[in-house]
Amino acid sequence: MELGSTLSAVRSTRVLIGDRLCPAVVTMRGGKIHEILPESNCSVAAHTEVLDVGDSVVMPGVVDCHVHVNEPGRTSWEGFWTATRAAAAGGVTTIVDMPLNSVPPTTTLDHFHEKLQEAAGKCFVDTAFWGGVIPGNQLELRPMIQAGVAGFKCFLIHSGVEEFPHVTDSDLHAAMKQLQGTGSVLLFHAELDVEPKPEETADPRQYSTFLQSRPDVMEMEAIRTVTDLCLQYQVRCHIVHLSSAKPLTLIQRARQAGAPLTVETTHHYLSLSAEDIPAGATHFKCCPPIRGAENRELLWSALRDGHIDMVVSDHSPCTPDLKNMQSGDFTQAWGGISSLQFGLPLFWSSASKRGFQPSDVVRLLSQETARLCGLDQQKGSLSPGYDADLVVWDPEREFEISEADIHHKNKITPYLGMRLRGSVRATVLRGRLVYRDGCFCSTPLGKHLLVQPRKTQDEEQ
Repeated sequence: MELGSTLSAVRSTRVLIGDRLCPAVVTMRGGKIHEILPESNCSVAAHTEVLDVGDSVVMPGVVDCHVHVNEPGRTSWEGFWTATRAAAAGGVTTIVDMPLNSVPPTTTLDHFHEKLQEAAGKCFVDTAFWGGVIPGNQLELRPMIQAGVAGFKCFLIHSGVEEFPHVTDSDLHAAMKQLQGTGSVLLFHAELDVEPKPEETADPRQYSTFLQSRPDVMEMEAIRTVTDLCLQYQVRCHIVHLSSAKPLTLIQRARQAGAPLTVETTHHYLSLSAEDIPAGATHFKCCPPIRGAENRELLWSALRDGHIDMVVSDHSPCTPDLKNMQSGDFTQAWGGISSLQFGLPLFWSSASKRGFQPSDVVRLLSQETARLCGLDQQKGSLSPGYDADLVVWDPEREFEISEADIHHKNKITPYLGMRLRGSVRATVLRGRLVYRDGCFCSTPLGKHLLVQPRKTQDEEQ
C-alpha cells in the first residue's frame, strides 16, 4: 500500500474501543471515521484499500499541544517540515505550535497571518497555533481568537528570548478582561522570581547547581498567582509543564473552589530524574528543571489520581552551539528538550510499569490535549464522525533511539541511546497513510486547524 494513499479501513486484532483492545475494523469515509465494526461482523468490499496491521494496536493519533516549531525566524533550530515529520514518525497526528521562539512571535493578528503563510505546504500532520500575551498587546487578543488561535501563552518570568517579554500583574489583569466571555484559555509558564539569587559560586557543570537556581518555590508562587486570577476572572487557565509536585495541593484547592484550571506535565519530568544527570550534560537542561526521583513519583501518582490532566512533549529544540555542550556549563546553555517524535514510547515505557493501560494513554496524550485547545469534537477519539487520525503501534516491541532514526532538525536529545517500549509502525492522517515503518509520504498532507471561538457556559445557557 502506497504512502499517501487513501484508506477505506484499518483492521487489527487489537483496536482500542473504550477501555478494551478488541478485534475490529475501523472504516473511513471522507477523511472521517465512519464505523468501528467487530471483526466477526465485518465485511469490507474486496476492492477497497484495507490496511491489515495484524496484532498491532490501533488507537487515536496523539495530539501534542505543546510544540515549539520556531518558524519563521529560527528555522536553524527547527521548522514545520522537520517538526511535523518527527511528529508523524511518533504517531502524533496533531501539533499545536507555541507562539514564541519564532521571529516574529505570534502576538499580533499580522504575526499570526505571517505564521500561517510560513507553515503553508510544509506540515506532514495537522497543525493548530497558540497566540501569545506580552505587555501591551491586549487589544490583539480578540482579533486573534476570531482568526482561529487555540488560546494564548504567557510567561511570568523571562522567556529566554527578548521578543517575547514576560508579563506583569497589570498586563495579566488587562489580558484577563479581554478574555472574559470568549471561552478562550490562557496558558502560563508558571515560574516567578521570588527572591534575589545569591552570587553563584558552585560548579556550573554540575546539574545540582542549575537545579538549585530554580527551586520549587518559584513554581509554587507563580501558581498561587494563577489560581487567584483564575478564580477572580473565571477565565480558563492552564499551567504548562508542571515540574514540581509541591503546588498540586494548591491546584486542587483552586479547582474545588471553582477555578476553571487545568495542568500538564511533560515526558521529561516523568522519564528522567536529577540524580541521573551527568556533569556537563547540558542536553538535559529545561525550565522548569528536571527534579529528583521522589518528585517524579509524586507526579505519576497525581496523573493516576486525575490531578494532572495531560502529558505533552514541550518540544523545545535549538542548534548544538546553544547547548554549550563543549563547556558543559548548565548556567549558560539553552533550556529545552527535544522529544516530539518519542512521546508515545517514552510515556508507555514508564506508564506500563506503573499499571497504566492503553486507554490511559489516549486520555492523557490525545483526548485531554485536544480538549484544551478546542479540538475535542474533531481530534483525539476513535469514534464515528471524528477525523480518521490513527496511530498503529506495538506496545511490547522494544527499540533503541539512534541518531539515524531522529527526524527533528537537530539531533540533540537526552534520550539518545535509550531503550524504549512501544514502537510506532504507521500513522494515518484523516484517512491517508502518511508514515509507515520509517518512510514518509512524499507530499505534506497536514492542514492548518483554525479553532472556532468557543462559547462560555453563560452563552450556552
